[in-house]
Amino acid sequence: MKKFLLDMCKIYFPSVFVKYRYYRVFGKKLDLKNVEGFNEKILWLTLYWQDQKIVECADKYGLRKYVKDVLDSDSILPELYGVYESIEDIEWDKFADKFVIKCTHGCKYNIICEDKNQLNRMDVNKKLASWMNSYYGPSTYEPQYNAMKHRIIVEEYIETEAGLYPDDYKLYCFNGEVKAVLVCMNRENSLKGNEKLVLEWYDIEWNILDIGAEKNNMKAVKPSCLKEMIRYAEILSKPFPFVRVDFYDRHEPILGEMTFTPMYGMAKYYSEEGNRLLGSWLKLPNHKLRKKYHKVKD
Repeated sequence: MKKFLLDMCKIYFPSVFVKYRYYRVFGKKLDLKNVEGFNEKILWLTLYWQDQKIVECADKYGLRKYVKDVLDSDSILPELYGVYESIEDIEWDKFADKFVIKCTHGCKYNIICEDKNQLNRMDVNKKLASWMNSYYGPSTYEPQYNAMKHRIIVEEYIETEAGLYPDDYKLYCFNGEVKAVLVCMNRENSLKGNEKLVLEWYDIEWNILDIGAEKNNMKAVKPSCLKEMIRYAEILSKPFPFVRVDFYDRHEPILGEMTFTPMYGMAKYYSEEGNRLLGSWLKLPNHKLRKKYHKVKD
């Protein structure tokens, strides 16, 4: 009964659901009329500022068209091996020995293949079938994902010169201006369950930003193409109050994704002071967008 009531709240009274979950996560009430912190402003945007362009940019395939339209180039995108609407259409023989499979309509719908000859296609197909028949948005109340067309893309495998997973540089963009960089390291070991993901915050001059939930041990390497990352991020983020633009450093920026609702507005990887600082940079629109996202068909 509880799950049924929560599901109904998501559909008919989303602000009630968001307030309920916020209280469960943080142990305090959410005041949507006087929002100051970053998490809280992300929740306000999720509820009241549903710009259809967010659907395009958060979609892992739709993003490609947006980048080409805005930059008149696809040079910062990883190579695309194929896009499919059905598992049966996947052209396995076209791919390199290493590749990445993604369902485009959610988060963590990824399969990393490091050796095509060792890939268990039966297991892969089971995962893809489950993801293609699921809706990511309702579970976290991130409605942009509900409006996306379900597709599978296969892209090139991004790795370091040593053959390791690259660090992930997440540029926090506020009204078209990069203010902070979150670096995610040790992803290879964290995915295997051996160690924790390491997160560190920096400003655009690569000074430490002391806003993380854990101490910054200065392990992150400044990307060789940081200026280019910032330039591209600011161009791509210009239409939005906030978006996080993620890159890899391959001596040139390689775009990962654009994220509008980090941890669905319930993140704990920054301190309370960090939440306030990030929130002070996010200037909310003066008006609400009353229209809801519409389902993408093409």
